[in-house]
Amino acid sequence: MDKFKRKSTYPNLILLNISTLLLALHITAVTSIGVNYGTMADNLPPPAQVAQFIKTRTTIDRVKIFDMNPDIISAFANTNIPLTVTIANGDFPPLANLTAAQAWVASTIAPVYPQTKIEYILIGSEVLLWGDGTMFGTLVPAMNAVYNACVLAGFPDIKVTTAHSLGILNSSVPPSSASFLFGWQQYFLTPMLEYHRRSKSPFMVNPYPYFALNYSNNTDFVLFEPNPGVFDPVTGMNYTNMYDLLLDAVYVSMKKLGFPDVDIAVGETGWPSAGDPGMVLCTVQNAQWHNLNVVKRAGSGVGTPLMPGRNFETFLFALFNEDLKTGGTIENHWGLFYPNMTAVYDIGITRQAQPGGGGGGGAVPTPVTPTSGKQWCVPKKGATDASLQANINWACTSGGVDCSAIKAGGACFNPNTVWSHAAYIMNAYYQAKGLQFFNCDFAGTGSVTTSDPSK
Repeated sequence: MDKFKRKSTYPNLILLNISTLLLALHITAVTSIGVNYGTMADNLPPPAQVAQFIKTRTTIDRVKIFDMNPDIISAFANTNIPLTVTIANGDFPPLANLTAAQAWVASTIAPVYPQTKIEYILIGSEVLLWGDGTMFGTLVPAMNAVYNACVLAGFPDIKVTTAHSLGILNSSVPPSSASFLFGWQQYFLTPMLEYHRRSKSPFMVNPYPYFALNYSNNTDFVLFEPNPGVFDPVTGMNYTNMYDLLLDAVYVSMKKLGFPDVDIAVGETGWPSAGDPGMVLCTVQNAQWHNLNVVKRAGSGVGTPLMPGRNFETFLFALFNEDLKTGGTIENHWGLFYPNMTAVYDIGITRQAQPGGGGGGGAVPTPVTPTSGKQWCVPKKGATDASLQANINWACTSGGVDCSAIKAGGACFNPNTVWSHAAYIMNAYYQAKGLQFFNCDFAGTGSVTTSDPSK
């Protein structure tokens, strides 16, 4: 499905500060996240190779596909990687009948489960945006029937849901004003949420802050950069990024129908690393920064202002750049990896160095990691002692830095100042992590220099 066809005219943002997120996540080596595995390309590796790559070379811990591709489903057998499959929009209406749903489960799911660890079956994708009257009328009945068929077949752990575009919301800013479009509430979303509550399955949505550029001229807010925020006078909450705001808008809409207890999952979210002329925010750096922040929110337990403490099962869009997608250059550049399985950018999900070689990946963009010259990480001018001490505390505990040198009697104890100790520890962390610029951000208090601070 085409994700975006509009041109952005906002100024370019080259984001150089990423380790704030890594520190908050305590990602010192790897992290885990779900990913959408699309196949609209003529240069992708075979599914069996992809499955092994995900299992052995990444920490991607769940995969979602947009169809019932038997080669992909069989490729994930015995990998222990949860797989989400999708019944295409045109194929699910007949499954609103329980007998038909049982036959479908018997012929399609039973032969591969549990060798392939199917986690979710999606009944269509963004049906309420892209479907027709037949699909609207059979969506919830098909969800019920397929779920009941799975239970009757002895597969109660398979959950059945569907993914929604946020086009089902009438508004989202501020979140307290949000609600589902009136025409969908009574006939579709209320019975659907009743089904989710009964089956303990999540309400799955596809929030894309990138699309919100059409509704906000605040690129800092959309891109998780420091900003004053958007204040909601009804709830008293201040939002500093569009992603949290969108999730809370969904929550408020569900709550207004009486279903605040139903879990929310993120079926798709991402950012393009390249775009058509004029799409100046489609950069590798912005894609990296956006997805790092999404990873932080997925498993940190921080939640959102209105949903504190919640984790959100999350699938990034997408695994690969896909060269056959229509809609311009932007549609071909949502991937975390090139088809040759080298990373487009690093968000901490690779277990080891990526394999080199061909595979049709094309030219790799300018690396975001320094590759030559001496570099050091030092505190920024104006950084407070409190913030620098926090950097020391984190690096010496969760950051894996040996801090014995700054303890009393240590080689770098003197001068005994917070600034001096922080400079040693921050640089030790930066050097240990391979001189990646985002490992010298420290919540905006660090910067890279080519001048030796010891002289």
